[in-house]
Amino acid sequence: MRIFWQSFVDASVNAPYMARLSEYLNTIAAPGTTVHVEGISPPDREFGRLAELRCAVQAIDNGIAAEEAGFDAFVMGHFQDPGLYELRSALAIPVIGTGEATLLAASQLGRRLGLVTLDPVFEVWHFEQAERYGLGDRVVHVTGMGCKPEDFADAFAGNEAAQARMISDFVACALPLIERGADVVIPAGVLPGLLIGREHGLKVGHAPVVNCAAVALKSAEMWVQLRRLNGTEPSRGPSFSRASELARSDFRAMLARNKR
Repeated sequence: MRIFWQSFVDASVNAPYMARLSEYLNTIAAPGTTVHVEGISPPDREFGRLAELRCAVQAIDNGIAAEEAGFDAFVMGHFQDPGLYELRSALAIPVIGTGEATLLAASQLGRRLGLVTLDPVFEVWHFEQAERYGLGDRVVHVTGMGCKPEDFADAFAGNEAAQARMISDFVACALPLIERGADVVIPAGVLPGLLIGREHGLKVGHAPVVNCAAVALKSAEMWVQLRRLNGTEPSRGPSFSRASELARSDFRAMLARNKR
């Protein structure tokens, strides 16, 4: 099984994170599964809707290319899942959104969900996500750490003091969510998700902390297996009607013109 993982960070600017992410995903992958991690340049560096749209367009183009290259699944390795539905309509292989998979998984662990995101700008986005996935009434609150990807660099480079400090900051952000009634904590980003990946059984009070990176990868493996076993794929009715070859070609041609 070959899985394409689309990150929204730059492979050169955030090399320690990308190396750790690739190592982690390939370590926890099932036997026979390999994960290719791809970045975006320029990365998602100016948080907001326009940057999310730009990166989503690049991710969709990479997804079409990944399917053509023989990958078995595509993971939108960015919790906000921009372009997820569009890409799912464009590909025959399973397309997994990290945010969608994690929110649905977390809803099985507790009734009330609390999200810790990188930056407060994403708070509204995550509420919108939860509503889109039918979980709007399950999210009690979203809080931002006020971080950028480069703030995690030392922790991902092996600095244990920086790792401990970042986890302490994460827990400090999560505690008010528990006070508001959350009984599951979700790191709403692969960066904080990977940060807590080594913390076995991490809880904030009574609330388990869900590792979104692991959930997304295991969801991808599951859907590839189900597709092979039963031929299961998304509805090709109104929800994810399959994009025509002309639509795919027009989309890729637009990007090719911009690259010249």
